[in-house]
Amino acid sequence: MNAFFTRAQMLHDPLQFMRMGRIAECNDLPSRTEVLLDALASVGVSVHEPADYGLDPLLAVHAPHYLAFLHDAYTRWSAHAQAGPEVLPNVSYYLNARQEDQMRSPCRSTSIVGQAAFYLGDLACPIGPHTYTSALRSAHTALAACDSVLGGNRAAYALCRPSGHHAHSDRAAGFCYVNNAAVAAQHLRGKFSKVATLDVDIHHGDGTQQIFYRRDDVLTISMHADPTEYYPYQTGYADEIGFGEGEGYNLNLPLAHGSGNAEFLAALDQAGQAVTTFGAEVLVLSLGFDAHKQDPLSVLELDTDCFYEVGRRIQALNLPTVIVQEGGYAIDEIGGCLRAFLRGFLPASIR
Repeated sequence: MNAFFTRAQMLHDPLQFMRMGRIAECNDLPSRTEVLLDALASVGVSVHEPADYGLDPLLAVHAPHYLAFLHDAYTRWSAHAQAGPEVLPNVSYYLNARQEDQMRSPCRSTSIVGQAAFYLGDLACPIGPHTYTSALRSAHTALAACDSVLGGNRAAYALCRPSGHHAHSDRAAGFCYVNNAAVAAQHLRGKFSKVATLDVDIHHGDGTQQIFYRRDDVLTISMHADPTEYYPYQTGYADEIGFGEGEGYNLNLPLAHGSGNAEFLAALDQAGQAVTTFGAEVLVLSLGFDAHKQDPLSVLELDTDCFYEVGRRIQALNLPTVIVQEGGYAIDEIGGCLRAFLRGFLPASIR
């Protein structure tokens, strides 16, 4: 199995995010990638630089006016004499896309302050001087993993950072700017007629859901902590099943806070059965480690061994698989989580 990563993804170095009314240090540190790279090396997985795929594959799932905002936002923001160190919204809009809508019309305001409120969904996605470059190259990492699978390899791992599953078609949120898993799924549709996405991060994959909510060619599954009292709060409920042609092709499996390995793996089995019933030809796995009990954002009680079982059960689905890294912020734990996953996922002959 090949892995893909470029150090340009480490340039994004956010300084702050809002947590319970306080500006806090961001959890998405560049050093997360070093730990994951060490884990890959420890199990003999080679890491390759992704090609530059440009913007076209991103435009297949993201609005051009949104990507234009990401590209220019920091330069426009920093031109203001009173601007802070990063782009963050200080107003908010009620106007949002319904899940039934493909995307919103472009922001009518030409103000960077007004556009920040429109395109940034929360205070967990600050834009700094290198955010756009890192987000673009993170998506390219996912695309390179896809091309490895399209070229005949059974699986590939994309060490995506920044993460992507909270990014909507026209909005950043939750440390995410470009939806790497959605870009990957759409790219795979060039060959495969049925693509399944399975998100095992602790947070609902709301951006991935929004992008594919009206489609029946991409099955979208997310297993996550119950959002009633947890981010992203507004989505991730079991009654969200898709809309129009997509009705029946979105599955949410919310887990009670405090759930441990047994409950998580039972939900994973349910997800796996849905993938099989759908007749998926390829799988995009959004792999997060923030459900680990030591994670600073976790409300679940998974231990490291659980990720071995996640890997083993994903491998048992017997599908070509693109693994896209999402969250996981316990620096001392995520390397062990990735090693455990790969021990379960990879054939014994190449561990």
